[in-house]
Amino acid sequence: MRLKDEVSVMTRAAKKGCQALAAACLGLAAFAGPAVGQARAPAAPAPTPPPQVAPAGLSETVAAVVNDEIISTFDLAQRMRLLIATSGIQPTQQNLPQFQREALSGLVDERLQIQELRRVEKEQKIAIIPTDEEVDEQLTEMARENNANLKQFTNTLAAQGIGIDTLREQVRAQSGWQRWVRGRYGSRLRIGDDQIKAEMERISASASRPQYQIAEVFIDAGRVGGMEVAMNGAAQLVSQIQQGAPFPAVARQFSASPSAATGGDVGWIASGEMPPEVDAALEQMRPGQLSRPIPVRDGVYILFLRDRRAGTSAAAVSLRQAAIPLPQGAPEADVRAAAAKLNDIRSRLKGCETVEAEAGKVAGVVAADLGEAELKDLSPAFRAAVEGLSPGQTSDPIRTNVGLHILTVCGRGASGGGEASRQQIEGRLYTQQLSMIARRYMRDLRTAATIETR
Repeated sequence: MRLKDEVSVMTRAAKKGCQALAAACLGLAAFAGPAVGQARAPAAPAPTPPPQVAPAGLSETVAAVVNDEIISTFDLAQRMRLLIATSGIQPTQQNLPQFQREALSGLVDERLQIQELRRVEKEQKIAIIPTDEEVDEQLTEMARENNANLKQFTNTLAAQGIGIDTLREQVRAQSGWQRWVRGRYGSRLRIGDDQIKAEMERISASASRPQYQIAEVFIDAGRVGGMEVAMNGAAQLVSQIQQGAPFPAVARQFSASPSAATGGDVGWIASGEMPPEVDAALEQMRPGQLSRPIPVRDGVYILFLRDRRAGTSAAAVSLRQAAIPLPQGAPEADVRAAAAKLNDIRSRLKGCETVEAEAGKVAGVVAADLGEAELKDLSPAFRAAVEGLSPGQTSDPIRTNVGLHILTVCGRGASGGGEASRQQIEGRLYTQQLSMIARRYMRDLRTAATIETR
């Protein structure tokens, strides 16, 4: 796939007075503003929005061909306008090539996705591609999130020279692709207990290391045309973010990481979880600081450090218990009967959420949420009982001076660290694996495709 051409249709038009794509450039000029370092011209009346279709008499040329399907220069210009409007980045002659590359890459991927979905629909005789009605429902929801109805939303886009059809086709491809990937692979994807346990152990082990709350933009060098292009593009994005472009909007439009869906938000990570180059940069950053472009093996990172905290070696555990009160000198028969009741409850438990319900079914048993405590602060009997348990597991009955107890571990980690629950970890692993499958699927489609850019 060749997406390396620095001299794009839009760039040539900007440098030559918009001769080749006059109508498309009008859309950019309407809201482009001055280049970096230039004085802002006096306010002028807002120009009339350009038409949303190619005007009669203007030749529409070919920007790319994807398996014999054409992407026109008009398609490309529309997608560039949409990127500019939604990224918050001020367009200049310097960053137009980056907008062009990102727009063209997105259009190529969407063509491949729709072509694959059509093939699957034909072979399996199923409906996957969203209908016009389904797409309009999603657009209506997008409009509602922007405090508008669909007509107002459409008019707002039109005022910036963006036809609603370019957004409609983007939504159709993305929605259909997610539906297909989740339907084909999601139902077969299983996160095993060993994976969850290993992740919990990794989180627990990382508690003593420095931790960072970050947001990220990742530029995939293979997708944009090489490491040099990725570095130049990242440098321009850093400059635009420093000048006020919202980091979440930039991440959503330019990042190749799964975190793009959440505006680049990654949450808390520990030292050692990212590539060494990223760890080294994080060590030097202060909260609220934006990094320079950080090159790694397969691309370039831009990081925003929201907060940092020192690691702690104080292991903590959150517990719930079911107990039967018994005086210290209770007969052995009473102790055995109490143990039998607790073991029966233990056999029916399915994690912390069921402790109270199951205990309430047995007379004489009381349940309680013991909250979070550091292991070193637990009584020796309790500490010995839970040290080897993973979240969701329950101890054997424990005899104390006041009764007989079983303890269920709800979570483990560093004291006050806000560790993720078992369900959260399972969901995170599921999302990561499904995202990896989708990326491999797209890589295979690109490799097998015939793609030519003009």
